[in-house]
Amino acid sequence: MQAAVTVPSVGITLDRFILRKQKTFPSATGDLSQVLRDIALAGKIINREINRFGLADITGDTATDNIQGEIQQKLDWIAHVRFIRALVNGGEVCGIISEEEAGIIDTGNPEGKYVIAMDPLDGSSNIDANVAIGTIFSVYRRVSPLGTSPTVEDFLQGGRQQVAAGYILYGSSTMLVYSTGCGVDGFTYEPTLGEYILSHPNLTFPAYSKTFSCNESNQRDFPPFVVQRIQEFYEQRFSSRYIGSFVADFHRNLIKGGIYLYPPTQTHIQGKLRLIYECYPMAFLAEQAGGKAIDGQQPILDIIPNRFHQRTPLYIGSSHLVDYFEIPS
Repeated sequence: MQAAVTVPSVGITLDRFILRKQKTFPSATGDLSQVLRDIALAGKIINREINRFGLADITGDTATDNIQGEIQQKLDWIAHVRFIRALVNGGEVCGIISEEEAGIIDTGNPEGKYVIAMDPLDGSSNIDANVAIGTIFSVYRRVSPLGTSPTVEDFLQGGRQQVAAGYILYGSSTMLVYSTGCGVDGFTYEPTLGEYILSHPNLTFPAYSKTFSCNESNQRDFPPFVVQRIQEFYEQRFSSRYIGSFVADFHRNLIKGGIYLYPPTQTHIQGKLRLIYECYPMAFLAEQAGGKAIDGQQPILDIIPNRFHQRTPLYIGSSHLVDYFEIPS
C-alpha cells in the first residue's frame, strides 16, 4: 500500500487575507482593499528591479537632487514611478505625495476616496552596497469632496487619521508589513507563486530587549540627555545594531525587540526623518504592535503637521526603551 503523501500548506495569501478582513466590516466597500493590492503589486515590480541589481543600468545616482536636496539614486526614481503607475491604474487614489517630488501628484482619479504619502525607496545610500532597503507608505481617507482635485488638507490631517500604513522590505526576502488599525501582520513574497504569503501574523514587539539602533558617529552632536542614555545602554551591555536603512532597522527591532533613534543634531536641529511619509506610518505600526514612537516630548502621531516635507526627531520601538528618551522636564 502506497504511503500517503503530505502536501505542505501554502498558507494564506495576501488577497485572501484582505478579503477575510474586509468581510468583518459590513460597511466596507473594498476600495481600501484595492489600494493595498495596488501597493503590493508595485512592491512585486520593485522586487524584480532590485533582483536585477548589477545586470541592468539601475545602480548609481541620477546626477540630480530630490526635493530634500539629496542626490537621487536611479532606483529611487524607478520606485517612485512604479508606485505612482500602480496607484493611478488602481483608480482608488486621487493624490499622492512622495519624498521625490515637492508637491501633490494628481492621479487623474477625482472619484478616488484615498490619498497616499510615501517614501518609495528608503535607504538610498545602501542601494549600491546591496543592503536591505524598503518602501514606506501611509493611507488617508480624503477630506476634500469627491470629484475634485486633491488638496493640501488631504495630506495634513495628522497621524491619528491614517486608515492604513506599512512598509515593504527588500532584503534576503521581500516582506510586506501593514496595519489597518487592527494589529500588524507580515507577508513574505513567494516569487515562484507570485504571491505574498502570511508569515508573521499579529506582530508585536517582544516584552524585553537590550538592543538599540542609531548612527553613533553623530553622538557628539546629540543632545546631552541622549548621550547620557546611550552611555547607560553601554553600562547595561546593550547590543548596538544599526543597518542604516530605516525600514530594515525598524523591522529588525519589531521582530527581535529594540529601539531606533534619530535625535536632533547640530546639522538637523528639527530632526532628519520626514514626519508624514516616514515617521507617521512607522509610528502607526509601532503603536499597533504594542510599542511607542515619540519625538522626545510627545507621541509622533500627536504632532500637528504644517508642510509636506516636515522633519522630526524620532525614538521608536519597544515601549520600555522609548520611555528612556522622554525629555526631562
